[in-house]
Amino acid sequence: MITDWSDAYENGKYIAGAESYPPHWAELAQQYRHSLAARALLDIPYGPTVRQCFDLFMPQENPRGLAVFVHGGYWKAFDKNIWSHLAAGANALGWAVCIPSYSLAPSARISEITKEVALAITTAAGKIDGPIRLAGHSAGGHLVSRMACVDVDLPVADRVEHVLSISGLHDLRPLLRTDMNQVLRLDPAEAIAESAALQTPRNDIALTAWVGSDERPEFLRQNDLLANIWTGLGVKTRSHHAAGHHHFSVPAGLAEEGSDVTQAFVGA
Repeated sequence: MITDWSDAYENGKYIAGAESYPPHWAELAQQYRHSLAARALLDIPYGPTVRQCFDLFMPQENPRGLAVFVHGGYWKAFDKNIWSHLAAGANALGWAVCIPSYSLAPSARISEITKEVALAITTAAGKIDGPIRLAGHSAGGHLVSRMACVDVDLPVADRVEHVLSISGLHDLRPLLRTDMNQVLRLDPAEAIAESAALQTPRNDIALTAWVGSDERPEFLRQNDLLANIWTGLGVKTRSHHAAGHHHFSVPAGLAEEGSDVTQAFVGA
């Protein structure tokens, strides 16, 4: 029985050297943006505010389609600029990769962030033809899973082939009991409405729920929960536990074209 819900959703203190990861990500991201030169199209607006923009990383040839990566940070931290390097795997396989920023809690509620991500995807899709693949990590996994739900207004939904939720949060009700909810400001109604596991998925979507085998028990449960429920609703689903990975290491393979997680994202 869980008695400390804040601890159940705490990642950093259970990862050795956790504080070193964000600056390392930022360095790798800057290096990747620099390496692409003119193929890195930066700070493209999809809305009027400073955080409503995305970067678009173009492959060397005409794109096979649009791949979107949505970052995590519990809806209250980070932005697009420290994740650019995670476009490398999909870029190498011929996909244009969009990485958006979005408004953060407490300035925005999670329901508002969901709408922003849908708008970012729609705007990017207007620039790139072909199929769309979505991936997100942690809170980003929640957000891309929401894009597969019928209640979300996503005009390009018919182009979305596959959603990859990496360490995603799919039932938000437990977060009502955490200290972070002082920032998130979830209430019971919004926690239900914004939980992909409690909503109806589109019937033409495929889902991969991906999590590190060394992650906190709640992230393992949240991962398997969505795949289990959506399987029962007729969605083609897969649940995968990546051996030896924790919450901060599990998305790193997206920077490598031959990695299992990149293949799950944009492979054939």
